Amino acid sequence: MTRTTRVMPLLLLVPLLLTACGSERGSGEGTGGRGADGAAAAAGLGARARALGIAPELVYVTEAPGFALARQSVGVYGGDGFSAAYVSRETGEQLRLYVDRGTMSAADCTERPPGGRRTVCEEDGDGAWYRSGGGQHEYAVVRKDHVVRLEAGAGVSRAVLREAARAVHRPSGEEADGLLPSAPAGGTAPTAPVERGDLPPAGDGAPDNDVDAGG
Repeated sequence: MTRTTRVMPLLLLVPLLLTACGSERGSGEGTGGRGADGAAAAAGLGARARALGIAPELVYVTEAPGFALARQSVGVYGGDGFSAAYVSRETGEQLRLYVDRGTMSAADCTERPPGGRRTVCEEDGDGAWYRSGGGQHEYAVVRKDHVVRLEAGAGVSRAVLREAARAVHRPSGEEADGLLPSAPAGGTAPTAPVERGDLPPAGDGAPDNDVDAGG
């Protein structure tokens, strides 16, 4: 289905849970607003996502009763995909959202199943597949050139997982503000290390901690 993936969480100094807000569905990069406002939202989302190495068109959010976004979980998935987790306030169970390039069909639905074991793979609605194995289950929603997956453990019912999968959508401008950090000045991430004044020009680069006479 997709290539080998990695998950790089983004650690942020913010409260653990942040309820995802808004419910507008959008199909383009921008969302929520129309006209100039919509264009501004699209530009803002694009800059924020690209600064983290995420393709803006792969950013999605969802909704599920009792679950809230864990903002610290937001990060890169695979090469330029997107990942995030939603946590139940009552049970601590997680819904994990992954978006990556690729597709899914009956021919490859059993490839790389959740939990690493092939048990169930069935079509459930237009462009949606339900898979389970190894104590995990998921819904995969196929888009034009990428797949949005909602995965959870056995403590989350299939009904809740299905509802979250059907609720996946591109974030509105307001949702993007609560999902991604502001982009650095210029809209891109730093490409070179920050110069430090206490590093000696030669040797192994250890900090120079010498002090003057008297300490």
